[in-house]
Amino acid sequence: MTDAANPAADETRHAEKMKKIQAARAKIMAGKTVERGLIIVHTGPGKGKTTASLGMACRMIGHGMKVSIIQFIKGAMFTGESAVFEAFPDLVEMRPLGEGFTWDTQDKARDIAKVREAWEAAKARIMDPEWKMVICDELNIALRYDYLPIEEVLEVLAEKPADTHVVITGRNAKPELIEVADLVTEMTLVKHPFRSGVKAQAGVEF
Repeated sequence: MTDAANPAADETRHAEKMKKIQAARAKIMAGKTVERGLIIVHTGPGKGKTTASLGMACRMIGHGMKVSIIQFIKGAMFTGESAVFEAFPDLVEMRPLGEGFTWDTQDKARDIAKVREAWEAAKARIMDPEWKMVICDELNIALRYDYLPIEEVLEVLAEKPADTHVVITGRNAKPELIEVADLVTEMTLVKHPFRSGVKAQAGVEF
């Protein structure tokens, strides 16, 4: 008699398999006892790097922990996330300190100055233990164009409070940053509606 014709036997086999998996997982998890602040990098050409980091911000809010979001390239514009975060002023701040992408600003000296302003703000938050997560949105772009020395960023990351999480987003993460990071995710582009003439839409891109 096959398992398909004998549901009870199929259920028994499934339960035994799940018990073995459960035991193996419990053994793995028993060795995971360290809790500390992480350096997290979201990079790659695919969509979702900032979105993933802002999802982490929501988690921090849910746990009652303070999170600072410093945006390096993006200028002030209305986004769905900013509207949500305004409901939790004691737990989250979203600071768009950029003025747009370099092909829009067309002023390298000012771009560098704005990156420096954003980095000083981010550095102050990172070193302040009151803030448990600092998201440096699009910092990778600033580093890619050498608007900020990578060595300076690495130095701050090495000296951050032990329980502070730092999340860095943007394409083309520097190899040195990837090396020191605890968690690196590369978003891969498979398809994007922009290529089909679809513009950025509320609720999806902003």
